[in-house]
Amino acid sequence: MPVRRVPPRTLLPRAACAAALLTALTGCGPFPDGDAEADGPALSAPVGVTAQAGSPTSVHVMWNRPVSTTEITGYEVYRGSVRVKELTAQQHMVDVTGLRAKTRYEFTVRARGEDGSLGPVSRRVSVRTPATVAADRSAPGRPEGLRGHVDGGRAATLTWRRATDDKGVVSYDVYQGTTKIHSVDGGQTRALLTGLRPGTAYRFSVRARDAADNVSPASDTVRLTTAQGKDEGPGTAPDDFRAATRRADGAYYIDLKWTPPQTGGEVPAYQVYLDGEQATTVMWGDSAPQGGSAYSFYIGKEEGARHRVKLRAQLPDGTWGAFSPERTVTTGG
Repeated sequence: MPVRRVPPRTLLPRAACAAALLTALTGCGPFPDGDAEADGPALSAPVGVTAQAGSPTSVHVMWNRPVSTTEITGYEVYRGSVRVKELTAQQHMVDVTGLRAKTRYEFTVRARGEDGSLGPVSRRVSVRTPATVAADRSAPGRPEGLRGHVDGGRAATLTWRRATDDKGVVSYDVYQGTTKIHSVDGGQTRALLTGLRPGTAYRFSVRARDAADNVSPASDTVRLTTAQGKDEGPGTAPDDFRAATRRADGAYYIDLKWTPPQTGGEVPAYQVYLDGEQATTVMWGDSAPQGGSAYSFYIGKEEGARHRVKLRAQLPDGTWGAFSPERTVTTGG
């Protein structure tokens, strides 16, 4: 991806990174945030696209409405280059069936405008379906111990104990009332729900699904009310954020390290802020690291320069989470 130059104070990024990163400066990436201009693009790509295998032959694809100033009349879901689903504007998730077991698939989503034209393609997400199991008519046991807490006005976190199944749980489906709104891998017992409305009461439950597509009874229901205000809660912020400077080849660099927030999926991008202004967007390619993350960028040649740095993660719904604590570093210090 091409990199645009910025003022000398924030010559970003000339970076060495612990993972294979693609970087784009402010305005280069496809991810909108709350500071975007009110008029926005006429029709942009759907955000927060995720894909979760529900069985050896099905995948659950989810996304959020794109930023748009034109009326959206529907969505098209693609498996590779093949259109597999056409949906109304009110639908933001779908189960794609008829797939093969033990196969990797890639999905994208496009929005359709009122004139019938299609918007840009969303980011590509990949998923691998599990292996087929022998005949299995036994559903998993219900997930127990469902607990939840709100994170600010727009997010909530659910946790539960692992469900039992004779063949193994493939995924957990999260329900708001009677509507499935989210899915996470069967190895997880936590889900971060974003895009909620401030000051609103919700009822959530969880069901387990096995490789034969048997679904458990629903867990107990947890009732949560989001806080007033539109802020993201601290649970959406990167954890254990550290920053340090180093000197190399006659110049100074800032090295960042952090732990991704537990969103129930990969975090595809981060926004890095330097001295109160967004400096760069860091994006991973096909697979984001699941554990600790690191990023390094050039800051200049001046010794004794003092800088403040923080970052925030892109959430599953395409919005940006809470900021990490702000760290202060001094070159040559």
